[in-house]
Amino acid sequence: MANASTSTPQSDREIVITRLFNAPRDLVWQAWTDPAHIAQWWGPEGFTTRVEEMDLRPGGQSRYVMVGPDGTEYPVQGVFREVVPPERIVTTDEFGEGYEEITDIDLPQGMVITILFEDLGDQTKLALHISHPTAEERRKHEEMGVVAGWNSTLDCLAEHLTGVTA
Repeated sequence: MANASTSTPQSDREIVITRLFNAPRDLVWQAWTDPAHIAQWWGPEGFTTRVEEMDLRPGGQSRYVMVGPDGTEYPVQGVFREVVPPERIVTTDEFGEGYEEITDIDLPQGMVITILFEDLGDQTKLALHISHPTAEERRKHEEMGVVAGWNSTLDCLAEHLTGVTA
């Protein structure tokens, strides 16, 4: 299991969520980057995820489709800017084509996510830094429930890690 998440604003444009997992860093990295693992835990509780593309290298793309409990599909995509196994990933994060058709929310744009994996022996501290181009984009993202969504997603990762061996 994982310790509780914390969410702190680091600036008017950034959201930071941290979580301590009771799993070694290499395993947390593998669960975060291997499509076979991702499909088993990614997304808030009750969601499933299809990994359509995962090219884990600078310039490579990721494309996931999260499927809600009611069957609604939520496409998300990104381009990896930096990949330093098993320490750091920097990627863009955009709502995929068609997302605006399933929601009436004014979607935030231009997000960059930095994921840091800190080795604490048998534990891993994961820090998720979500940067927005403006404070207004950050506000829109918070209003659509980004912190609760990520906390639920990280709960799913913690549960997945309890059943996986390195």
